[in-house]
This record gives sequence, structure tokens and C-alpha cells, in this order.
Amino acid sequence: MIKNEQSGALTNPIRTNITTKTITDSNRKKATILAFALIPLSGLATDIYLPSFPDMALSFKTGASSIQYTIICFLLSYGIAQLFVGSVIDSFGRYRINLVSLLVFASSSFAIVYTSDIHILYLMRVVQGITTAFIVVGKRAFFVDVYTGEKRRHYTSLLSIVWATAPILAPFFGGYLQKSFGWQSNFIVLGMYALVMFVLELIYSGESINVKHHFHPKSIFNVYKTLLSSADFTFGIVVLGISFGTLMIFSMSAPFIVEHQFHLSPVATGYCALLSGLSIFIGGIVGKMIKAGSLSTRLILSNAIQLVLIGLMYFLTSIYTSLPFLMTFVVLIHMVGGIIYNLFFTYCLTRFPLNAGVASGITSGGSYLVTSFVTSLLFGIFVIKDQSSLAIGYLILALLTTAVLLFLRKRLAY
Repeated sequence: MIKNEQSGALTNPIRTNITTKTITDSNRKKATILAFALIPLSGLATDIYLPSFPDMALSFKTGASSIQYTIICFLLSYGIAQLFVGSVIDSFGRYRINLVSLLVFASSSFAIVYTSDIHILYLMRVVQGITTAFIVVGKRAFFVDVYTGEKRRHYTSLLSIVWATAPILAPFFGGYLQKSFGWQSNFIVLGMYALVMFVLELIYSGESINVKHHFHPKSIFNVYKTLLSSADFTFGIVVLGISFGTLMIFSMSAPFIVEHQFHLSPVATGYCALLSGLSIFIGGIVGKMIKAGSLSTRLILSNAIQLVLIGLMYFLTSIYTSLPFLMTFVVLIHMVGGIIYNLFFTYCLTRFPLNAGVASGITSGGSYLVTSFVTSLLFGIFVIKDQSSLAIGYLILALLTTAVLLFLRKRLAY
């Protein structure tokens, strides 16, 4: 067993002769492009059918909360699975597991198209969450496997930006699919996307891991213990989950606010989601570009700006009630959230380079569990159905972020 002096993580590596196709200079560029293409899968799987929520509620003869629960099923299974898949792919490799996961994901998507049972829908969403965990965690670890130094930091900082393309494009595209073909078309597109990526991965990609770790429970437990005992890493995951929760409470409420309160079409919901996702994307780019000040200073300043925006949104709601007013504040609040998310995501993902798979899994999986918890708690306390209640939801999450950042202000490594 080896201890990494820089990160403190424990490893138990073995070098193996990998018989499957590997990443070399000849296919590294194409494999990198494919890895980036799969990073948005988790967002695509949650966001593409958001404009279809009201139609799905009618089709399955159930209420809005039951359809919203399909998102929770995905988030919970995706989050829990990521806590464990990192150690699996660190021990058995990324490539073959990725190929199998793509096929299972495609199959579950097509199964959803033909079901009329809400419980089958829940089950398939759990399956999709688990398979997406294997795919996305493996692809995030790919960049740590293949690249080093500044190039590694550059690519990992791009991950949250590339991921943000799903919230930008998926609901927008899904709105048109819903209007033209119905809710089933969203899952047909998901299934076809997974099949196309399977073929491209089979042709152009390969195994990226060079050093596998023994799959010994005790060794794996020690790795998890070391990572989770680092306060900056663990509480950074909490901030990531809360930040993503800000996006999710809008995404899950927007179809009903737009289509019920403002009486607009699913296409309008798609446009709103497009603006929301674009703001996250821009925020991620800004977060990547900001270099001045310590990480703690940048995070606390961003959080303070977010609190001011939320306060203005709440107090002005009684004066202005319109979709343009709502979306102006949603865009600004989500943009700042994108900055916070990008800064902490890069920090957590590169914190333990010798345990890239486990760190990637815990980072994303833990954040999704936090997101699932806080969103379920918020929707359990009150119904977010208009501008005022959305502002209250934003405020609760922003104050939670403030508390964590104040605790971490002197504990971050840089």
C-alpha cells in the first residue's frame, strides 16, 4: 500500500497488462472528444423531458409530484451509485464497463417508451441513474488518467462547463419534441444517443487506466475514509449539491409555473430552461477565468452577490409579476451559482489525483445525494408554484451555502 504524500490518499496499485484496446497517441484526441460528449449525459437524462411533465402526468393519470419524483429517482440512484462505482472502475477499468452501461441505458430508455405503469417508469429511471454513474464517473476519471499538470487542470475545469450544455439544450430541444411528437419522443432520443455513443466508443475509444487497484474491501475503505475525512473535500461536495439544487428546484418547478401560472406552451418552458442552462454555462466560464484572490475569497464574494440578487427578487415580486421579470433574476442567480459550482468542482475533482475514480464518484455522487435531500426537503415543506415561493427556495439554499463557506474559509488548500 502506498501513501500519496501530497494528497494523503491511500492506494494499493497493481500494474496490469490490459488486453482490451487502450488509449494511445493515435486515438487520444478522438477519445477525448467522445469523453466530453458523454459528460452531459446526466443533465440530458434529467432535463430533456422537463417540458413534458404536465403531459406525462396526464398520460400516467397521476399528479405533478409523482412525475417530479422520476427526477428524484434518477438523482438518488445516480448519486448513491457514484459513491461506489469509482472503486469498481479503479479496480476493473473504465472501457468495457462503459460499453455495457451504454447498452443498458439505451434499453431502459426504450422500455420507458412502451410502459404505462408509473412504477416501471420509476424502476427504469433508477437503472438509468446507475448506468449513467458508471459512464460519467469513468469519463471524468479519463481526463485524470490521460492528462497531467496544467493540461489536466484545464480539462477538468472544462467539465462543468461542458456538462452545462445539457441544461441549455436539452429542455429547449425537449420542448419541441413534446409539442411535435409527445413525451415518448424524449426517451427515444435518449436511447438513440446512447446507441450512437456505444458505436463510436467501440470504434474510437479504449481503456484509459494504466494502474489498477486491488479490489480489497479494507483498502477501498481506507481510501474512502481518507477522502471523506478531509473537511475541504467533504464540505466542498455539500456546496456542490446545494448549488446544483438551486438549478433543480427551478427546473422541476418551471413547467408548472410557465404552463399553469402564465398559461404558455411547453416550448416556452424549453426557452426558459435554455436561458437557465445558458446562465450556468456562462457562470462556469467566468469561474474558470477568475484568478484573482484566494478560492475562499472568490466563493464568499460570489455567494454574497447571490444573496443580494435573491433578496431583490423576493422583495420586487409583489410589484412585478411576469415571466421576463422572473427569468431575469433566474439567469443572474444561476450564473453566480455556475461560478460557485465550477470553482468547487475543479477543486474536489483534482484533490486526490491518485484516486481519480473514487474522488470523481464521491464528488458527483455525494453532491447529487445532497441535491436530492435538499430538493426533497424543500418540496416537502412547501409547493414552489410562483415567483415568491421560488425566491424563498433560492434563499434557503443560498443561506446553507453561506454557512458552509464560512466554515471552510480557512480550510481550503488554495
